[in-house]
Amino acid sequence: MTWQHDTMMNPPIEGLLERADSKFRLVTLGAKRARQINSYFGQLGDGPGQLVPPQVTSVARKPLSIAFEEIAADKIEAVQIDPEALAAEAQAEADAIAAAAKSSGE
Repeated sequence: MTWQHDTMMNPPIEGLLERADSKFRLVTLGAKRARQINSYFGQLGDGPGQLVPPQVTSVARKPLSIAFEEIAADKIEAVQIDPEALAAEAQAEADAIAAAAKSSGE
């Protein structure tokens, strides 16, 4: 009789890699979400906050494990950002700040 041994990581890495196009994106996405979850638990009791609570019911107590469970459940997904649009937005913001500084200095 053969058993299926649980891996060190639950959900298994193979299933998580199907949700992201690279290991780097998976780790980045998991780390960012884990930081948000950790901040959410840190601000409990301080009144309503701006952070999104965990999107899955989990027995895991670690924010990174909860984040990976959210990714496996398709609650969190990576979004591609166009670098040119991001640069144009940053330039427009810098121009607005420069214009405001120039008008307040006159």
